[in-house]
Amino acid sequence: MKRVLLAAAWAAAAALGALPTSFVLPTSQALAQSYPTRPVTMVVPLGPGGSTDVIARVVAEGMRAALGQPVIVENTTGAGGTVGVGRVARAAPDGYTFGIGHSGTNVVNGAIYPLQYDLMADFEPIGLISTQPFFIVARKTMPAKNLAELVAWIKENPGKVSEGTSGVGTPSHISGVLLQNTLGVKWTMVPYRGAGQSMQDLIAGNTDIQLDTPATSMPHIQSGLIKVYAVTNKERLKVAPDVPTTDEAGLPGFYYTFWHALWAPKGTPKEAIDRLNAALRTALADPATRKKLEDLAQVIFPPDQQTPAALAAYQKAEIDKWWPIVKSAGIRAE
Repeated sequence: MKRVLLAAAWAAAAALGALPTSFVLPTSQALAQSYPTRPVTMVVPLGPGGSTDVIARVVAEGMRAALGQPVIVENTTGAGGTVGVGRVARAAPDGYTFGIGHSGTNVVNGAIYPLQYDLMADFEPIGLISTQPFFIVARKTMPAKNLAELVAWIKENPGKVSEGTSGVGTPSHISGVLLQNTLGVKWTMVPYRGAGQSMQDLIAGNTDIQLDTPATSMPHIQSGLIKVYAVTNKERLKVAPDVPTTDEAGLPGFYYTFWHALWAPKGTPKEAIDRLNAALRTALADPATRKKLEDLAQVIFPPDQQTPAALAAYQKAEIDKWWPIVKSAGIRAE
């Protein structure tokens, strides 16, 4: 209605000679060109120091150049990422707040937590970023020299083993449950507010093992603060060629990877979503940004999978895949 009244006013003004008759109303294209006019915020639902935080900062810097505005990264932690994702869901749908999430925060959590938002209905997908595997790591005082010895040690000490995770329902937790099921042994899961915090306790020797991303683990592996036994991937990583795959290390078929993507609040204008998606795609095509992500063992999604529609379809397929698995495993919020 406002647009109709505005058009009528402009038409009347033009008839009186106050405006040139060729004057036209602003179009969606014009609005898209003007957005953003101020800094935008990327919400990270997990703590500083973990792979989600590191990836967010790399992507934010790449998007900054494309958007022409700063992309401010803010960590909002709690309840396995549900607090931060909820912040995005409740944010004003104006394009100035969006969030990064992964297969835990934006898929698995829906099967674990009584969420106050709908993971599919309350968000606008922006685009997929990348996937990554885990390292199987342990405290540096762990006596096991290889994965076979680590598995033997776990089976001999089931009541003593502890594993740090980034929180209930996060990929590190889900992969740990899958490892328990594979080995037929249960141990204590210790949830933290992010991988940075859980890694600090592993370094301190307060926990025994962890499934953690190369982005978080590699500096501590290289400095000798923790031990690494395998990568949960079919192929060795270019950034860690000396780390064997689980197939090579004696745990054949145990693979686990997870992905990251961007979402905005439901109702965010299409023009803003398109601009954010274009900025993301520009960042992921930039050689400097790609190298930073690949150095973190990230496998960047190809361009045809970086669209909002591709993310929506991918997320739905992941929900259909993982919710039955998680529910049957009896994983619940603690």
